[in-house]
Amino acid sequence: MLEGILFHLYNFLVLPFYNQGYMTVILLFLPMVVFFELPWNLFIFLGLFKYVLRRKQEGSRIDFFPSVSCLVTCYNEGREIEKTVLSLLEQLYPGKLQILLVIDGAYINKSTLKVAEELQKLAVQYNNRTISVIPKWQRGGVVSSSNLGLNFVTGEIVVKVDGDSSFDNNMLERVTRHFVDPEVVAVSGCLRVRNAADTFCAGFQAIEYFNSIQLSKTALSEFNMVNNISGAFGIFRRSLLNLVEGWDAGTAEDLDMTLRIKNYFNNRKEKFRIVFDPEAICFTDVPETYAKFFKQRLRWEGDYPYIIGKHWRSIAPSMMGWANFNGLLVTMFTNIVLPMMVFVYTFWLFIVFPADYAIALLMAVYSFYFVMTCLLYLLGIIFVSERKKEDLSRFGLVPFMPMFLFAAKINTLLAVFWEWIGKGHQDSSMAPWWVLRKNKF
Repeated sequence: MLEGILFHLYNFLVLPFYNQGYMTVILLFLPMVVFFELPWNLFIFLGLFKYVLRRKQEGSRIDFFPSVSCLVTCYNEGREIEKTVLSLLEQLYPGKLQILLVIDGAYINKSTLKVAEELQKLAVQYNNRTISVIPKWQRGGVVSSSNLGLNFVTGEIVVKVDGDSSFDNNMLERVTRHFVDPEVVAVSGCLRVRNAADTFCAGFQAIEYFNSIQLSKTALSEFNMVNNISGAFGIFRRSLLNLVEGWDAGTAEDLDMTLRIKNYFNNRKEKFRIVFDPEAICFTDVPETYAKFFKQRLRWEGDYPYIIGKHWRSIAPSMMGWANFNGLLVTMFTNIVLPMMVFVYTFWLFIVFPADYAIALLMAVYSFYFVMTCLLYLLGIIFVSERKKEDLSRFGLVPFMPMFLFAAKINTLLAVFWEWIGKGHQDSSMAPWWVLRKNKF
């Protein structure tokens, strides 16, 4: 079989037109590559170069330092929240910073509450810094904690983060500069993997985060098409959060919030922008085993069709604007349609063709994704990475990324079916069952 695979692979990659005719080209590059992957990657390249040109033309930072409230939602992090608090206290930001530590389920989460109260005393050592601890005795989930904390916010800008995060010390300086523009209502911060060196699984996710967040969202932001403000690191005008009445209960609250913001302003025909900043860095830990990774993504990817179904009445160009509508269509295709196409395409190959032919064809397709992943990763390192040496050190994992992403796509397909069949969004760590039931989720 190996000889047959190599023979077919040579024909596919070296002599596709001469030896196999146009059918091979169609099998290799239609429909996913020609109609989606290639145009999408070209679009990302265009947005990236647009960003580079605009960034070179930017002047110096305007003397604008609004007061900031950082809303930190904590649950069972224990001593880990110390990294979060210290990286906020040490921000190189001259404006006022209010740090709100909301401890969910404080009655049973006493270890985290104790650490938070110890850290509260550190604020006196820093200028323009305050720390408030808000114990929420009953467990209610991330959304419940966020909305509770919103009642105590005093800053003009609200930064919402998870309790197990840490930040570069110029993060606040980077995110607040965008709000000089009155049309900017929110900023999506850049997430990077903190434990990337621990396991191969974490390293793969670091490359995935870099390509899909730091690189792709940089490009999307240039066309005002940011499709999600991360729940782990989102920045908002306080007035905006009051207008949309905070976060909605349930799961996938970040995507839900993003869609509600877009609908709010488009319904009122008001100009607005959601910006992504690749220079505002938040570090987070990712699952270090494949079992935990697939379990996490089962929830994440299943949440997406749930939120789309919840907001289907407002998903239209007249409600969202054409740029946001097109961006949402691409995301829907990527998260729902494409995983089905990948599975059906792979299954069909082995049904219709001999195994050696099918395997060789898949290897040829794999080579295309490998080349595109390399190009994206290298361009990202050159133009947007703030840690070029560190990112380049993971380049040895790039040849295996198409395999990792293929497995993730199949897992996405399972997540979509689990949501449709078993209402997977109700099986969520984001909120306990009594909160979901009370809010009719």
